[in-house]
Amino acid sequence: MTVNNFKKILVPLDGSTYSEKALKRACDFVDAFNSEIILIYVVEKSIPINLLDRKEYLGMLRKFGTKILDKSKTTLSKKGISAKIFLKEGNIANEIEKVAKKEKCDLIIVGNKGLGSVTRLLLGSVSNKISQSSSCSVLIVK
Repeated sequence: MTVNNFKKILVPLDGSTYSEKALKRACDFVDAFNSEIILIYVVEKSIPINLLDRKEYLGMLRKFGTKILDKSKTTLSKKGISAKIFLKEGNIANEIEKVAKKEKCDLIIVGNKGLGSVTRLLLGSVSNKISQSSSCSVLIVK
């Protein structure tokens, strides 16, 4: 009898092709281990922007995050998979780690690269930060 070491899987999403690949891989784990999927989108608040535009910019990011989460949840439901979703604000890697701990996740499946090289230059690789600080196993999908 196989022991299920991946009961709860956290999948951080950002709308990139790599995060879509991570979601597909998470579906494979659900099929193999009967796992629960948790989706998260984090609105990064530390990017320096003009203070007058900040509220509008964050509103746009929230709207985009909600759209990504809804699209992913629909994709999963078509496969008969339900998911818990979180829309958080703050430092991306820190918020992902907080949810992983709070939800007692066994695995984080994250895409290798996100949406943009400018953001990566400013923030560093999110997947790298997660792999270094995570309290659970991390699968980085390329």
